[in-house]
Amino acid sequence: MDRVEIMVGGGNGGDGVVSFRHEKFVPLGGPDGGDGGDGGSVHITADRSATTLDYFRRKRRFKAVSGRSGGKQKKHGAKGDDLVIKVPLGTMVFLKEDEQEVLLSDLSQQGQKVLVAKGGSGGLGNVHFATSRNQAPKIATKGEPGGEHRIVLDLKLIADVGIIGYPNVGKSTLLAAVSKARPKIADYPFTTREPALGVVEVGMKAFVLAEIPGLVDGAHLGRGLGHEFLRHAERTRVLLHVLDGRSPSIIDDMNNLNRELALYKPEMAQKPQVVVVNKVDLPEVQARLLEIRQLFSSLGIKAFFISAITKQGVSELISEIAKILEEVQEKGTGSEVPMAVFRPKPKVRRGKWI
Repeated sequence: MDRVEIMVGGGNGGDGVVSFRHEKFVPLGGPDGGDGGDGGSVHITADRSATTLDYFRRKRRFKAVSGRSGGKQKKHGAKGDDLVIKVPLGTMVFLKEDEQEVLLSDLSQQGQKVLVAKGGSGGLGNVHFATSRNQAPKIATKGEPGGEHRIVLDLKLIADVGIIGYPNVGKSTLLAAVSKARPKIADYPFTTREPALGVVEVGMKAFVLAEIPGLVDGAHLGRGLGHEFLRHAERTRVLLHVLDGRSPSIIDDMNNLNRELALYKPEMAQKPQVVVVNKVDLPEVQARLLEIRQLFSSLGIKAFFISAITKQGVSELISEIAKILEEVQEKGTGSEVPMAVFRPKPKVRRGKWI
């Protein structure tokens, strides 16, 4: 569940009150009605403890605490508590109005927060309405309602490297071999139902590796797991293209999947890519290994030959990825997503007789 729509509402402001001093020996004490407290606001924040949007499958409406009404003796009502909603890093927050979506924030860093629903202001007590002509006003204002908005949460994982490839080429096995991630591994297609992340350590440095679940021909049209997972490859800086060494059409496999990436978004095809031939430990692959090497060499493609199970060639592959990541970082590739500034429309305070 990588995209979800929720309703958020700020807390209502507390009402101002009409009250007059009633103290011994103080005749005509005058108004002393206090103001209502402001309603709490709703914020969405990025938190590493959240990894998916599955929580929003069960709950779609969120509202902050309303402010309390004012009291006698000019007592101010308590402010409503703010509501903070935690989402995974990489969640894009959109404001949805009239079927149009406006980006509010791209929550890509720990603790980054965005206001999505402002609490209503508290009403004014009658102490504010005393004049020389009306020294005993019986008027106060209601608290303003909190803002309500439809919000779309769109999760796109943030990783340095994305592992792509057809189903069952060994992506999960490779992720488990180079990190502490423990994805589900089985011998049937689409074992992985959601992206998995792992941290790979290279000397004193580390990078985040994401397994993008198996893609198929027509993925750019939504076939197979289609757009659901292609979108997660958008933010990776380098693509690790894993191929099955047993495939009789290994070059076609590589070209077809690259075409799917380009058809989904042209800029995807421009990302640096490392080509990996997996399962070289199998006898049938060993028998044609020289042929496969010559095939890639004739196309001018530098391919790495590994076995994710035995870890043959894996250390050389990881070193090469780390080197490419450094080069990408030095070039400063990657574009910033334009940010919209969310300014809730002010409400007009209206006086009401209480």
